[in-house]
Amino acid sequence: MGHYIPILKLQLVRERSEKFDVKQIRSADDAARILYEYLDNEDREHFVVMLLDTKHKVTGINTVSIGSLDATIVHPREVFKAAILANASGIIVAHLHPSGDPTPSPEDIAVTRRLLEAGKVLGIDVLDHLVIGDRRYRSLRADGQLAWS
Repeated sequence: MGHYIPILKLQLVRERSEKFDVKQIRSADDAARILYEYLDNEDREHFVVMLLDTKHKVTGINTVSIGSLDATIVHPREVFKAAILANASGIIVAHLHPSGDPTPSPEDIAVTRRLLEAGKVLGIDVLDHLVIGDRRYRSLRADGQLAWS
């Protein structure tokens, strides 16, 4: 007696398009300008991934997780899911601190470390992790606390 196994087809679906002034990411400031607009008026933590091609042009933004007032849960498989489906060469991850204080927490640093390791295995560069708060940001790459490739 046979057993039926689902045959799956995975695809990325564009939810909508939004217009931003920045097309190519040359610095953390460029990424932050897009993210300020994207995350404007949010009152809970949002963890997002910005998908980039080989020339650092933004090919998409995906909200990975929406948390509470001061926390969100993030797993590498969720962060890289859209990047894999979109054939992204690199990503910039970011999350919003609704408190307005963009100071990275120890948990932020630990998550970034895990994402850097996962990115190496998958061949997708994690270019930065920005913590956004009150139209200010901190770049974990610029802070120099982790070994970036």
